[in-house]
Amino acid sequence: MIQISTKKDNKNRINEEIKASEVRLISHEGEQLGVVSLDRALEIAKEGEMDLVEIAQDAAPPVCKIMDFGKFRYKQQMKAKKSKKKQHKVKLKEVRFRPRIDSHDFEMKVNHARKFLEKGNSVKLTVMFRGRELAHKEFGFELVDQVVESLADVGTLEKQPQGEGRFINAVMKPK
Repeated sequence: MIQISTKKDNKNRINEEIKASEVRLISHEGEQLGVVSLDRALEIAKEGEMDLVEIAQDAAPPVCKIMDFGKFRYKQQMKAKKSKKKQHKVKLKEVRFRPRIDSHDFEMKVNHARKFLEKGNSVKLTVMFRGRELAHKEFGFELVDQVVESLADVGTLEKQPQGEGRFINAVMKPK
């Protein structure tokens, strides 16, 4: 029988941690045993060399099940691990442009952004200005519009182009 008194790592109360005087009891096979006193439920659990685990604290009376708590906690951890594996974390990739970019370089960078979007990542489009280029920021906005137009089949604009100092930034997300 497991005696765990720390509630930090689990949200289910077990054995003596249960506060209610009466509980709705479920056996380890899953059959309903009805509403019994906490002392009687603990007795039944000890007879079967199992733990009394509070499943639903909010119910009136709380629902408790007789089970092996170590095995229960292990199964919960495996379930959480499995669901975490299935999650796809969206990463933000950045593609940088200059306002006077050559057409071949433009196509290469757009193709990189296309690959990122196809893989499910968001893409931050950045146009960098140097020196006198800052006087003509409209070229940067036109460039961002061209990129967005080229990638319209695989992504949508999430954040409109904004000028921030020497940069113009926009974010695209995959469709």
